[in-house]
Amino acid sequence: MPATQSPSLSRADIERLVRNVLSRQLGGSTATAAPAGPPNPLVVNISARHCHLTEEHVEILFGKGRTLTPVKDLYQEGYYAAEETVAIVGPRRRMLPNVRVLGPCRGDSQVELAFTDSISLGLDLPVRISGDIQNTPGCLLVGPAGSLELNQGVIRAMRHVHMSPADMAWWGVQSGDAMSLRVESQGCTTVLEDLMVRGGDDKIKLEVHLDTDEGNAVNLENATKVELLRSSKSSCSCKH
Repeated sequence: MPATQSPSLSRADIERLVRNVLSRQLGGSTATAAPAGPPNPLVVNISARHCHLTEEHVEILFGKGRTLTPVKDLYQEGYYAAEETVAIVGPRRRMLPNVRVLGPCRGDSQVELAFTDSISLGLDLPVRISGDIQNTPGCLLVGPAGSLELNQGVIRAMRHVHMSPADMAWWGVQSGDAMSLRVESQGCTTVLEDLMVRGGDDKIKLEVHLDTDEGNAVNLENATKVELLRSSKSSCSCKH
């Protein structure tokens, strides 16, 4: 009797047979696939000096009935750079002209500056997360229609990373946790610690914000690779 040829097995057939054997040997469990990559691409942006204003302060600085005029959408949905700018005057009476206002309006006016800005103005600024303005220095804001004195609200913004719930789940972190950012650039590979996680809703895109001093220090413009790193710290707090 002539020998019969065995039917050939495809790769999919072989993989299915292997899974079935493993399932029987392991009591019904099967090998799990390697975890997928991060749900969203990482973007690192420099957040230059800027100002947030209340609706009331917009009218004082730019005129009765005035509202902010969007000119450029920011990376995060719903936020924009406005056409309006203000001058920031510090205790030394030195001035930073043409500081961009960002919208939409907030419940409290706030100015975010870099360390070199604070030296120029003669302000000793604490490192704070945006919105945490209690017991911070103030300044004089000057617009085309008027001026106002802020009693508080001028900060150095803490470096931070915006994350959606999916991002936080993938990285295993919560809002307020500390992470690190590793930046590879030409002749200047640096790890920045104390990067605060700022959790948001599903619309939030994965984005790191550095100020201009930090971006220049790590040569971000010429970076070839950026990556987030889990930190040994459980939370991040910089109030000084």
